[in-house]
Amino acid sequence: MTIYHFVGIKGSGMSALAQVLHDMKFQVQGSDVEKHFFTQDALEQSGITILPFQKENIKPGMTIIAGNAFPDTHEEIQEAMKLGLPIVRYHRFLGDFMQNFTSVAITGAHGKTSTTGLLAHVIAGARPTSFLIGDGTGKGEEGAEYFVFEACEYRRHFLSYFPDYAIMTNIDFDHPDYFANIEDVFLAFQEMAIQVKKGIFAYGDDEHLQKIQAKVPVLFYGFDEENDYQAKNLVKSTNGTSFDVFIRNTFYDTFSIPTFGDHSVLNALAVIGLCHYEEINVDVVKEQLTTFQGVKRRFSEKRMGTQILIDDYAHHPTEIKATIQAAKQKYPDHKIVAVFQPHTFTRTQAFLEDFAESLRLADKTYLCEIFGSARENQGKLTIKDLQDKIDESEIITEEITSVLNEHTNSVIIFMGAGDIQKFQESYEKQLS
Repeated sequence: MTIYHFVGIKGSGMSALAQVLHDMKFQVQGSDVEKHFFTQDALEQSGITILPFQKENIKPGMTIIAGNAFPDTHEEIQEAMKLGLPIVRYHRFLGDFMQNFTSVAITGAHGKTSTTGLLAHVIAGARPTSFLIGDGTGKGEEGAEYFVFEACEYRRHFLSYFPDYAIMTNIDFDHPDYFANIEDVFLAFQEMAIQVKKGIFAYGDDEHLQKIQAKVPVLFYGFDEENDYQAKNLVKSTNGTSFDVFIRNTFYDTFSIPTFGDHSVLNALAVIGLCHYEEINVDVVKEQLTTFQGVKRRFSEKRMGTQILIDDYAHHPTEIKATIQAAKQKYPDHKIVAVFQPHTFTRTQAFLEDFAESLRLADKTYLCEIFGSARENQGKLTIKDLQDKIDESEIITEEITSVLNEHTNSVIIFMGAGDIQKFQESYEKQLS
């Protein structure tokens, strides 16, 4: 039996896929840089071997699954070529793998991870379900009927997939290092839509998604009357949100979720729509929605003294707004403090004014140095350019987080897609 060797196993999709294959009793190992990433914790708990990168890791009889971030010149991939081993890129492997199940791809500029986690949790209450989430979580269920997975639009990777269903949460301009403009993003989603085999659930209040054409039914969900699945009569509290669902203007049922913000309602509505279409018992759906614990790095909370610390992956202006809105709903009597680390120079440059506008929704903003990426680790822009656009904002370093101490009875949201967690860890250490 082959050993699946993952080159770059700590990548969020890679680590999730490794867990899925491990659960399905395949032999799995992988390699990566030695720096600690939160995605490796689950791999270690499963007993999956993680090696430092070196060509000696590659041996005859292996199948190599290569992470998208690593070029063919990588020493391990070179060694695999020399040995004549099968080498499959992550998204290609996933594209073939999902053909064994009723597959549901969750895609969109924002909300993919949370919606994937929620759908997997809800369907698993009714049918055996395997899933792969972009927070590094994956599970391979024996005898699974469904496979729920996150499908990323970056570099059009999702065009490797031909799923039965797709949920499209929104279309927004992001990844300016790859996409030329919003039209380019739309064309990628349009191409993806043609590949879906049974049905698409699209956020109908999104002007771009309204134009999506497909060979299968496109069902719309949202707050507007014209949607096939509509959420009405929202009741927001500090415990969550409840709302009525109407299907083609006919009352269907009332649902409650323990999460906050309009975006959480929309994520739940997409899930309700798909489950209704697949005839999953509505009582199971209602029950599962109330027990969802969330996904990693999405509004992950911790109480320290009089402060609530929140770790969140928000790294685009739209996501920052949604996260701050959710915090205000849950903690209406607290001040909201944003600690934000921009992710990549191209994104910061492209959305400088939008970042400033969304961060102004917080009562106070602290900024961390821009986090480069493997693709670009420098730019002409500096964090000072963003600071100049936000009144009374301050720049903070990992060594000097004690300034956050003065915000008693506050919610402090650490936001970013880089290594913003190290700022939170440094602050927690200093508190204890």
